[in-house]
Amino acid sequence: MELAGNLAAVRARIDAAARAAGRSPAEVTLIAVSKTFPATDILHVLDLGVTDIGENRDKEAALKAAEIADRAPGQRLRWHFVGQLQRKKARSVASYADVVHSIDRVELADALGRAAARRGRSLDALVQVNLDDRSAAAADGEARGGVRPNDVVALAEHVAGTAGLRLAGVMALAPLGGDPDAAFARLGVLAEGVRGIAADAVVISAGMSEDLEAAIRHGATHVRVGTALFGGRALMSDHVR
Repeated sequence: MELAGNLAAVRARIDAAARAAGRSPAEVTLIAVSKTFPATDILHVLDLGVTDIGENRDKEAALKAAEIADRAPGQRLRWHFVGQLQRKKARSVASYADVVHSIDRVELADALGRAAARRGRSLDALVQVNLDDRSAAAADGEARGGVRPNDVVALAEHVAGTAGLRLAGVMALAPLGGDPDAAFARLGVLAEGVRGIAADAVVISAGMSEDLEAAIRHGATHVRVGTALFGGRALMSDHVR
């Protein structure tokens, strides 16, 4: 019941923001970011019609993907890896993720592409852009990654030419303490440059619980929502820490 109510509230926010921007709410995909929450909560949101699930830690995501596959075989969903990614984790992520939002260097793109190609898979790849000139740390203490705006096109061209990857668009977080409208407007301009490389690279992954309205105003096609949907972060059991 709580999840259903939270989901209705989030969808209402997306609907209102899209209509205020002269857009259709159908243009915006909700990614339910389930980090630290158990697979049972993912099953609940799947029952409520959410089919895009986001995770930011490989070990946790891999375990959940396997559990969902066992408990809900044939369930149609898309796994989005939205966190910073070490190259050594590329093989694991390529085994379950459908979309990787955090490609910020050539070496990572190459590792993911090789791992996906070996499995006969093709991953949708988003170039993560660092819009914070101060390189601030995230609220949870993790460094925010991303390629500098001046280097977005070069990295996007490399991703577009990497076997096992499909250039799908861009991703960014608003700078901590900064103006999200200004940040997402800048991301929209960079997204246009990426579409010049691949016309179907239309994804703009931007906006979270606190700033999804600003992201939608500036063209976000995907919003990554965790707290507003699932509530405060849960404490994970030992098997996913």
